[in-house]
Amino acid sequence: MAVIIPKDLPASKQLDRENIFVMHEERAKSQDIRPLELAIVNLMPTKIVTETQLLRLISNTALQVKVDLINMKSHTSKNTSHNHLKAFYKNFDDIKHKKYDGMIITGAPVEKLEFDDVNYWEELQEIFDFADKNVFSTMFICWGAQAALNHYYGIDKKDLPEKMFGVFEHKIVRRRPIVRGFDDVFYAPHSRHTQCRIKDIKKIDDLEIVASSREAGAYLLVSKDQRKIFVFGHSEYDPNTLKKEYERDKAKGLNPKVPKNYFPNDDDTKKPIVRWKAHGHLLFSNWLNYHVYQTTPFDLEKLNQIDKEFGVDE
Repeated sequence: MAVIIPKDLPASKQLDRENIFVMHEERAKSQDIRPLELAIVNLMPTKIVTETQLLRLISNTALQVKVDLINMKSHTSKNTSHNHLKAFYKNFDDIKHKKYDGMIITGAPVEKLEFDDVNYWEELQEIFDFADKNVFSTMFICWGAQAALNHYYGIDKKDLPEKMFGVFEHKIVRRRPIVRGFDDVFYAPHSRHTQCRIKDIKKIDDLEIVASSREAGAYLLVSKDQRKIFVFGHSEYDPNTLKKEYERDKAKGLNPKVPKNYFPNDDDTKKPIVRWKAHGHLLFSNWLNYHVYQTTPFDLEKLNQIDKEFGVDE
């Protein structure tokens, strides 16, 4: 099927150029199919870029998905035009009466701030509480994952000695539906200054570490009921996202390190090597299929037996 989005959304033209099938709202209304209702809470400053990245992955499914884009009423965006937000976005007041099959809460470049110092923190906490009661499954990405772990479980983020920046190798440590079809080892980009430590995560009985990296730490967590998915990396990133961030920081005189495992031989004059897109698509299609669409409760005893059969361990 397709992801259902407004015809004039900038992502629509880009996805069409990539031969990705999207359905405009007018056509969807003529079909007698109930699409999955999905909300994207977009906390990123470059909202159009993030919209396109996420919609590209959401559209890679046989399911029909209707998307509401949500922004923070308590925050004024400096990088996205008011006209774009007015035309395509809703805020929490507009959707707090609804129920959703799925929700994505993105990262945000506010890691160095304490949670209470983020100007939309109270509003975001309302959304977390709303999601717990009115959304069947929620995916939290990067800072969004750190914020959600703090809100739901009291886990605090910790500063890293230096920015985690690059594409890192990860290993499956539990065979859960969210990683069905994944190789034992896969790659994903990271770009962050803080982390949630594995030793703190392991203290929470409701959380399972599904994939982690020797260098980048915890990557993918699920709650025991499989309804909350926490992703600390950015499998949605475009091939040049890290390159643009690196060049931006260089232009600012910040003397950034070359993103690891990204440019051939760490030569930033060469074209980056993309090694995360296949698993990125699989991550989102698994989430939509096994966590959002299929509402049968997971049998943890059977999932643990699968772990033993595959021989995975932490």
